[in-house]
Amino acid sequence: MKLKKILPILLLLPCMAYGQDEESRFSTKYMDTKAKPGTDFYRYACGKWLDTHPLTAEHSRYGQFNHLSEQNARQVRQLIENLAANPQEPGSLAQKIGTLYQLAMDSTRLNAESYTPIKPLLQQINQISTRRGYMLIASQLMRRGINAVMFSLYFDADLKDATRYIAQVYQPSLTMGDRDYYLSNDEHTLNIRKAYKDYVTELFLLVGNTPQEAEEKSAAVIQIETQLAQANYSRTKLRDVEANYHKYTFEALQNEYSEIDWSTCLLQLGAPAITEVSVAQPEPIHQVGKLLTQEPLDNLKAYAEYKVIDNAASSLSDDFRAAQFQFYNKTLSGAQQDRPRWKRAVSLVDDAMGMAVGRMYVEKYFPETSKQRMLQLVENLRAALAQRITSLQWMSEETKKQALQKLSTFYVKIGYPDTWKDYSNRHIDPALSLYENLSRVAQFETADHILRRANQNVDRAEWLMTPQTINAYYNPTTNEICFPAGILQPPFFDPTADDAVNYGAIGVIIGHEMTHGFDDQGAQFDKAGNLSNWWTPADKDKFQQRTQVMEDYFNKIEVLPGMYANGKLTLGENIADNGGLNVAYQAFTEAIKSKPLEQKDGFTPQQRFFLSYGFIWAGNIRDEQLRQYNKLDPHSPGRWRVNGALPHIDAWYKAFNIRKNDKLYVPKNKRVQVW
Repeated sequence: MKLKKILPILLLLPCMAYGQDEESRFSTKYMDTKAKPGTDFYRYACGKWLDTHPLTAEHSRYGQFNHLSEQNARQVRQLIENLAANPQEPGSLAQKIGTLYQLAMDSTRLNAESYTPIKPLLQQINQISTRRGYMLIASQLMRRGINAVMFSLYFDADLKDATRYIAQVYQPSLTMGDRDYYLSNDEHTLNIRKAYKDYVTELFLLVGNTPQEAEEKSAAVIQIETQLAQANYSRTKLRDVEANYHKYTFEALQNEYSEIDWSTCLLQLGAPAITEVSVAQPEPIHQVGKLLTQEPLDNLKAYAEYKVIDNAASSLSDDFRAAQFQFYNKTLSGAQQDRPRWKRAVSLVDDAMGMAVGRMYVEKYFPETSKQRMLQLVENLRAALAQRITSLQWMSEETKKQALQKLSTFYVKIGYPDTWKDYSNRHIDPALSLYENLSRVAQFETADHILRRANQNVDRAEWLMTPQTINAYYNPTTNEICFPAGILQPPFFDPTADDAVNYGAIGVIIGHEMTHGFDDQGAQFDKAGNLSNWWTPADKDKFQQRTQVMEDYFNKIEVLPGMYANGKLTLGENIADNGGLNVAYQAFTEAIKSKPLEQKDGFTPQQRFFLSYGFIWAGNIRDEQLRQYNKLDPHSPGRWRVNGALPHIDAWYKAFNIRKNDKLYVPKNKRVQVW
C-alpha cells in the first residue's frame, strides 16, 4: 500500500451535491488580473478566491479540496443525523451508522467515562512479565489497530507476482511522521520535539501516572522512537522501489530476523500459515528485533501503553482530545482551534463505515450521466497519451510498444464499486463505549483484510478509496486508475461547463493519474503490474536524464525563507503533473476541432484551459503546515503545482504570450520533455 499514487488532498470526507456551491465553480471573477501571468500565474488564476477564503482558526490549510469537504461534511451530517434521530432496525446499516454517530456526539458520556474504556488494556500491559509475554500482548493490540510491535504487517500484491497477495513487513511508523523530527537539531525541529515530549507526558498523566512516572515513561517512549528513527529509511529512499523489496520464505524470515516472534504475531492476527513474506526495509526491521530483545522490558511496556493511549485519545474524554489537538493539529500543523464535534463525528463514521456512507452518498447525489461522461473523457485522454508516446523522438520503437501495451490495459474505475462492502459482521452496540465499538471496527477490518487477502489472488475489483473521497489514484500493481464520485464535481468536473474548463481540471487529473503509470516509480512496473524492466538500457538512461531536469528544477524552489522543495521526494507527482497537462491539452485540442469554442469573458479557450487548472489548486496554508508537508508530502504545494509546472508546458507560453523577461520563463531547451 505504500506505492499508491494519490492526488494531494487528504481529507476523506464525503462529497456535496452537484451545483449547490457556486464558489466551487470556475469563474474568471476569482482571478487577480493585477498579477502578471508570467510573474505569478497562481495569483493571476485564483488570487481573489484566495483573498475571499482566508484561513480561519480551525484550518491549517484551506483550498478547493477543503472547501468541498466542508460542504460535503454538512451534506453527510444531514444523512447521518436522519438515521441517528429515528429508530432503526437492530443490526441494519442505518442502526450501525446512527449509533456510532450518537456515541461520538455524546460528550457527557465520553467525559464521564474518561479513560475507563482503555483501563483493561493498560492493566494487561502492566501485568507483562516477560518479553515473550510482551510480543503476545503487542500482537493482540495489532489486531485492534494499535502498533506496539513497531513494524507494520499487512497483505498486499507481491511486487514481482502481482496476481497474488503476499505478507508484507514495513518499517516502523513514527508518531511524528518522519525520522527528521527525531534526528535533526535545527531550532524548529527542537521546539517540535519538546512539544512532543510534553504531549507524551500529558497522556501518561491523564491515565493516572504520577509526574515522575509520566516523565520516566515519556523518556522511554522517545528513546525507543529515536532508535527506530535512526534505522528508518528516509522519505526519498522509500521511493526506490527495487530497494524496498526483499522476498523471503517464512523459514528464511524467521532465521534472518530471529529476534521477532513471527509465529505469535501472525497467530494473534488470525492469519493462516504462510510460505512467503516481503520485507520492505531490512535494516529498520533488524532494529526492531534489537529493541524487542535488548530494551528494558519496562521501557517496552511504557511504549505499548503510550500506543494504546495515543490511539484512543480522540475517542475518549475531552481532555485527551485537547492534548491530541494541541500537538498534532496546533504544533505540527498550525491550526488554532479544534473542529466542531459534529465534524469530527462525521469523519469518524466515515472512517469506520466508509463504504456504507458512500453507498448512501452515491444513491442520493451522484448522477449516472457523470460516470458516462467520465468514461468518454478517460478514453479521449488515453488516445492523446497514445499519440504522444507514438510521436516521442527520444524513445525507441521497442520501448514504445511496451508503453502502449501498458496504456491499453489500464483498468478504469469511476464513481463507485460494482459490489458494495459487506458490513453484516460488524456490530455497533450502544451499550458499549465509543472506544470499544471502534476497537471492534478495527478488529473487523483486520480480520476482513486477512480473510480476503492472505494466500489469495489479487482482487482487481477492490476499491482503495471510498466513493465520497475527493481524490483519485493510480495503483501500479493492478495498473488501475480510479476516480471516485467525490472528485467528479466542480471545480474538478462540471457537467455545465465547456471543454476548456473540464479538460483543464478533471482532464489534467485523468492525465496525471495515467502518467503515474510512467513516472519514475510507475515506469518500473509492466502492464501486468509486476516490478519488471520493460525499457531498453538506452531509453531508460534517456528517461532518467529527462526526469533529472524536473528534480533539479524543483530543488531550487524556495518554499519558505531558507527552506527549499525536495525535488527527489516530489519527482513522481511533478512528472505526473507535467504529463497530465500535456496529455489533457492535446486531448482538448482534438476535442475542439469538431466543437470549436469561442472566446468567453475575454479569454480564449486555450487560456481558460490553463486558468481552470490554476483554479483547482487555489488554497491558503499556514507556515507550520507547509513545513510539515515539505518533510512528508510527495506532492508539491498548490502554488508550485501551478507556478512550477506551467513553465515547462510549451502551450502555456503561447496562450499567454510569456516572454524571456518574465519571472516564470524557462528557456525551451531547459524545459522538462518526457511525456
